[in-house]
Amino acid sequence: MKEIILGSTGIQVVQNGFGALPVQRVSKEEGVTIIRKAYDGGMRFFDTARAYSDSEEKLGEALHIYPRSSYYIATKTMATTPEEFWKQLDTSLSLLKTDYVDIYQFHCASQVYAPNDGTGMYECMLEAKKQGKIRHIGITAHQLQVALDAVDSHLYETIQFPFSYLSSQKEIELVQKSQEANMGFIAMKGLAGGLINQSRPAMAYMSQFDNVLPIWGIQKESELDEWLSYMQDTPVLDDEMKAFIEKEKIELSGDFCRGCGYCMPCPAGIMIHQCARMSLMLRRAPSQNWLTEDMQAEMKKIEGCLHCGQCSSRCPYELDTPALLQKNYEDYQKVLSGEVKVQ
Repeated sequence: MKEIILGSTGIQVVQNGFGALPVQRVSKEEGVTIIRKAYDGGMRFFDTARAYSDSEEKLGEALHIYPRSSYYIATKTMATTPEEFWKQLDTSLSLLKTDYVDIYQFHCASQVYAPNDGTGMYECMLEAKKQGKIRHIGITAHQLQVALDAVDSHLYETIQFPFSYLSSQKEIELVQKSQEANMGFIAMKGLAGGLINQSRPAMAYMSQFDNVLPIWGIQKESELDEWLSYMQDTPVLDDEMKAFIEKEKIELSGDFCRGCGYCMPCPAGIMIHQCARMSLMLRRAPSQNWLTEDMQAEMKKIEGCLHCGQCSSRCPYELDTPALLQKNYEDYQKVLSGEVKVQ
């Protein structure tokens, strides 16, 4: 597997990063075991966030036994005030059992913080870097325009953004633009939030980009084993793989929700980025995961849709989101009643 350099950071790692969001869903013992297996298998880049409940704690417990210079940690803050920024950073450092994080990122940013913008947030990043608590300044976004603005600002060393073989030309242009700006590109949602159910083509697609570091969300050893197997046997984007990806794009073309979350939050409390693609998830992932009582309650919220149009106006794919929600809800009810069969 080739190594990539994350832009001006100089961070050089194998193109196979560990996304630690899912380990918050397993026990501490399981999480530590998985993370150490990832390290021992050759993974060296670990991404987490203060918002991921105990993910940082599990990473800290797992990785502190290894030389600190042998791996890289990226974490995130959702702070909107300097006071909260410092509180979250100190908490993250304590839980991660380290004196510094390699990349500290503004999490799911809705704006691009800049010097003298009145918030003091970017100044906090600069001060944290001066104090040696962080090495590099990054930003994560779910909105394309925010990501583009971040690249244009030349204030950030990395951008983290959803990217997979289902991404549009606009996202590919963002990758290219970040490379031109010597800005590291960290790809989240490489499996499109579960819509992509085969790891080999996902890995093969990423391998064609010399500046993209994908972070794969992992919560099971069986999942980790797949990604580790690619260290020596990296899938190649050959004609057969390209044909498969094109078939997938056709199957998933049109009015389907990519789960990007640009539409959120919903004033009616609907989990749009999951509910608007429920029909696909029922058929491309184990259906029992989507038929729980909790998910049934989430789907029922569609009945309370206000038809305010906010979600449609924010959708980068110009979907009629309220109509798509209703369509998915009707299909979901048929699955629950047994009228429609899924695996």
